[in-house]
Amino acid sequence: MKFSSKAEYGLKAMVNLAKDETRTKNIKLIAKEETISIKYLERLLNDLRKCDLVESFKGVNGGYALKRPAKKISVADVVIALEGPIAPMKCVGKTCRMEHQCSSKIVWQILGTQIEKTLSHIKLSDLNK
Repeated sequence: MKFSSKAEYGLKAMVNLAKDETRTKNIKLIAKEETISIKYLERLLNDLRKCDLVESFKGVNGGYALKRPAKKISVADVVIALEGPIAPMKCVGKTCRMEHQCSSKIVWQILGTQIEKTLSHIKLSDLNK
């Protein structure tokens, strides 16, 4: 299973913000430090804002900051905000016409649950050591 660049870059941006939770950080600085295009980063931060993981501030000292403490935001929160539900196969979490005949569906359901459980235990604060 592969996550897209949205999860990769979004997580990098969130960890960047978590490094100094007490201050608002300019998007240009985050983009430069994490080598992410500003345009792409704007989209990611907008998605994260819609999911109440970051907040934005306008003005001279404007920028972005975590909405909650880093120890209360999990990697799963970030991945789900950017990628949607964690499902290792397209059919997991959806109604499938083969659902009652599928011999492997349980494998994908268990795997998806375990991935989400693992990512839920990793907090942004754990990644700043």
